[in-house]
Amino acid sequence: DVPRDILAELDKVIPLHDNYRHMEGNAAAHIKASLVGASEQILIEKGELVLGTWQSVFFCEFDGPRTRRVLIKVHQTA
Repeated sequence: DVPRDILAELDKVIPLHDNYRHMEGNAAAHIKASLVGASEQILIEKGELVLGTWQSVFFCEFDGPRTRRVLIKVHQTA
């Protein structure tokens, strides 16, 4: 599936252990997060997410497992 393919390719490009200067053991996670991004904006129409046929939303955890909070804010247009 697509999420697994994306994660597998990120692992190839950004290996867990490399010659990173950040020495806390999670440098690869920081790099992946900076490429993927930390937030997303998605339109909602008639109570449904507006996504294309092949689009979906998935949460990427690069430095875990950890307890995380997912925040959702809805902005209503006039």
